[in-house]
Amino acid sequence: MGLMIYNSLTNKIEEFKPINGNKVNMYVCGPTVYNYIHIGNARPVIFYDMLKRYLKFLGYEVNYASNITDVDDKIINKAIQEGKTEKEVAKFFEDAYFDAVEKVGSKKPDLIPHATDYINEMIDFISKLVEKGYAYNVDGDVFFRVGKVSDYGILSNQVQEDLESGARINVNDKKENPLDFALWKKTDEGIKWSSPFGEGRPGWHTECVVMNHKLFGDVLDIHGGGMDLKFPHHENEIAQSNALYHNHLAKYWIHVGRLDLAGAKMSKSLGNVIYVKDLDNKVDGMILRSLIVFSPYRSIIQYSEELLNQYKKEYEKWQRTYKMCLYELQYRGLLSDKIDEDDISKFKEYMNQDFNVQNVLTLITTIVKEMNTLLRSKDFDKLALKLNTFITILDVLGINLFIDKLDDEKCNVYKLWNEARNNKDFEAADKYRNQLVEWNVL
Repeated sequence: MGLMIYNSLTNKIEEFKPINGNKVNMYVCGPTVYNYIHIGNARPVIFYDMLKRYLKFLGYEVNYASNITDVDDKIINKAIQEGKTEKEVAKFFEDAYFDAVEKVGSKKPDLIPHATDYINEMIDFISKLVEKGYAYNVDGDVFFRVGKVSDYGILSNQVQEDLESGARINVNDKKENPLDFALWKKTDEGIKWSSPFGEGRPGWHTECVVMNHKLFGDVLDIHGGGMDLKFPHHENEIAQSNALYHNHLAKYWIHVGRLDLAGAKMSKSLGNVIYVKDLDNKVDGMILRSLIVFSPYRSIIQYSEELLNQYKKEYEKWQRTYKMCLYELQYRGLLSDKIDEDDISKFKEYMNQDFNVQNVLTLITTIVKEMNTLLRSKDFDKLALKLNTFITILDVLGINLFIDKLDDEKCNVYKLWNEARNNKDFEAADKYRNQLVEWNVL
């Protein structure tokens, strides 16, 4: 049995079978670049990076896209506040976003579409929806007719009648139905484009559908994002795709749970946030990554300093053990590129169970204990196998220990230190040890 993963569209755990052989097209909703990202925003960044790494580890060819929403009311308001252009604001916070992506050990996606590069395609898309009766223009605002899509609510598992009753509290008089959503917004303020509907800008829900279709052409394998995007954003994406392309946009929909702080949703508007940029260094980014990677991805993480410290202790244990074993094997010339097939088999077994990361963490803890035992017993052949297996698993998870092999000079001093100790030449051993301490090798 291969990778089993929970599909939000069907509410079932299903075997992952890409549409086109071993090629996987994956699209994840990216940030609206008007502010720095907080550690809750970092959770999807980390999870989908890990997902791509694991799919590649299984032998899939992955094409991963994640967009930048660089036109939005929040960006316009920020530009007005700061006396800058929307482009300047978006560029500054996009750069800050990718700094944060790097700090938590994630790689940039393969494709990074920007909403403002697809305005003509969005206008064409909206025009077709109007032409087919799925959208209507009211004084320059264009809305999507939700009632015309029979299975609206399929992703969020809700029925239209219930949604409508909940939406009536906030009725827009222009809309035919309170659930109808904006495809094009008439605007007199901020950045705008000319269109057959009048001057304005596209709605957020339309941007992702158009960019998806332009990039991939047909049904995606995976569409992902945070759990909070399931409704209305992803639901509205499906509705538009259904209307024009007669599909649900993606075969597998994957959603990641929130990261809460002190029992409340982390939110910039509420001010209860910890920004990724405020983490001291990349090691702190890795400790945060470990916390997120080893938390069941669909569950809410109740973040606390205490929880972070638990992962800090684990991470530091991994560093210590890896460092001791790496240097001991390196100076003896016994490093191996082979892996323990049983451990890798268990790793795949757990990951294939809809990412059973808690079992993976137990496996890693066991491997670390075994490495310490093998080091003490000087069983270096088995140790070399375990060490490479350990670092292979961490690499798939995107966890970097920031420990490199010794250069030639340091490796030679490390060797001399060990020889002096074995020969009980304590004066020489102390001299070499002091040098190694100075270099932060010991």
